[in-house]
Parts: sequence; structure tokens; C-alpha cells
Amino acid sequence: MALLSHSTSIAQYLFYEPPFQSAYDERRDKRCGILHPMVKLLEKAIAKVSTLPEAAQEKIGEELLLHVAKVHRLRAELDKGLRSLDHGEGHEIDIEHVIKRARAQYGDA
Repeated sequence: MALLSHSTSIAQYLFYEPPFQSAYDERRDKRCGILHPMVKLLEKAIAKVSTLPEAAQEKIGEELLLHVAKVHRLRAELDKGLRSLDHGEGHEIDIEHVIKRARAQYGDA
């Protein structure tokens, strides 16, 4: 199955928006001018991928969809955090403690 034949459905999947509106969505809406060049770039990438063997196309498609799923999960977490802040559920944090904890978990990179 050629990946190119699925370009419309992949693009629709990539740019699917959840049914609710949040502060994050409002900020993103201000950047909507980048969508057209992004779709063109995606179409160019799909055209190049379509020249590869079918197994490579499938692997690239799987990896792309996994990445998109990760982005959607991260968006959901951001929206959840923003909603909690909107409801006054936020609290002050000690940034030095956050940095220290992150360095302990991820190193000094």
C-alpha cells in the first residue's frame, strides 16, 4: 500500500484538533498562517517517501503516527495544566528545587 495514497487522511490526522478550546488553542490560532507551508512540506515529504519500498513506507508511517500520538498526549497534558491554572489550582513553586530535581533525574545536559 503506497503511503502517498493516504496523504489526505494522514494530513487530516496530523492536524486533528480536539473538540474543546483552551488558552493553548487560542495562542495556536494566532499562528495559523504556518499551516499552509506545513501541509506543503508534509506533501513533499510524503511524495519522497512514496518512492521508497513499501516496507520502508510502512515503517515511516508508523513512526510518524507514533510521534503524532505523543504530541497529542503532550497537548492534552498542557491543556489539563492550563485548565487547572484557569481554575485557580496553581501554586507557587521553588524554581531552584525544580532545577535540582530535574538535574537529578535527567543529568546536567
